[in-house]
Amino acid sequence: INYEDIFMKILLAEDDIRLAKMLVFLLKKEGYNVDVVDNGEDVLNYIAVKDYDIVLLDWMMPRKSGIEACAVIRKQGKNCGIIMLTAKDTLENRIEGLDTGADDYIVKPFEFPELLARIRSVLRRHNKSYQSNIIHFNNGITIDRVKFTAYSNGQDLLLTRREFQLLDLLLQNEGTTLPREQIIGSIWDSADGISSNALDALIKLLRRKMIDAGRKDIIKTVHGIGYKIEE
Repeated sequence: INYEDIFMKILLAEDDIRLAKMLVFLLKKEGYNVDVVDNGEDVLNYIAVKDYDIVLLDWMMPRKSGIEACAVIRKQGKNCGIIMLTAKDTLENRIEGLDTGADDYIVKPFEFPELLARIRSVLRRHNKSYQSNIIHFNNGITIDRVKFTAYSNGQDLLLTRREFQLLDLLLQNEGTTLPREQIIGSIWDSADGISSNALDALIKLLRRKMIDAGRKDIIKTVHGIGYKIEE
């Protein structure tokens, strides 16, 4: 695993369940942080609450095609790398995909090492830098994404890995309400069978550690929706 890749976030949009499961397994094995959806509308929902480094877009998907989702992402000014995955291999299709805003295009079926190479290439072109593993927030919280450690005004909060992931996710989206399902899907490798009670318990533990460190409670419950951090 290349440890610089651990926090590189990929959104995979693929409605072929078997292919999606295989790609998620292989990408996580390479150290990438992967979310997966099976339709274009969910692509836009996920991108609205989380920043991704790469979006892998299947061209033909229900509810909104990959090419439609690509157009909306670029219209919104998102700077993520976009790679189209498709069986459409004519020159016209390639031109349409690239003109819509995709950075690259890979034709199915493809070999996984080629996909990895294209991901690395797109990341280089986007001039991504992952050296800033230590992030300071205006509210006095500092997180170290290599050591999975968070500090409140210099005091180690002594978080578990999952508590750290929860705090990091909420801080990334400060002021924005994150839906429960989105949080669960981001923190647990498989959201299957994870109940809202598990998330509530994790929130309670994180709140307790923040309060024990002398902070006021900045994690707000938005009833019926989810949670957010707000001063």
